[in-house]
Amino acid sequence: MSKRCQVLGTKPLTGNNVSHANNRTKRRFLPNLQTKRFFLVSENRWIKLTVSARGIKTISKNGIEATVKEMRKRGEKT
Repeated sequence: MSKRCQVLGTKPLTGNNVSHANNRTKRRFLPNLQTKRFFLVSENRWIKLTVSARGIKTISKNGIEATVKEMRKRGEKT
């Protein structure tokens, strides 16, 4: 499963672990993904989305209907 937010498109970032001796090794910063169900009133059904915590806040602000409409315009499968 892809570690990508379906609403915002957030994906893992890369960086370094830095030890006390200043040795650097590569690491990944993963997004805070949650699997959450939302009810679409217009379609009278539940949809399950993999969204980041910020994506959940975006849905709360804009509404699920507007967010799904934008996702479908972008080509995201819901």
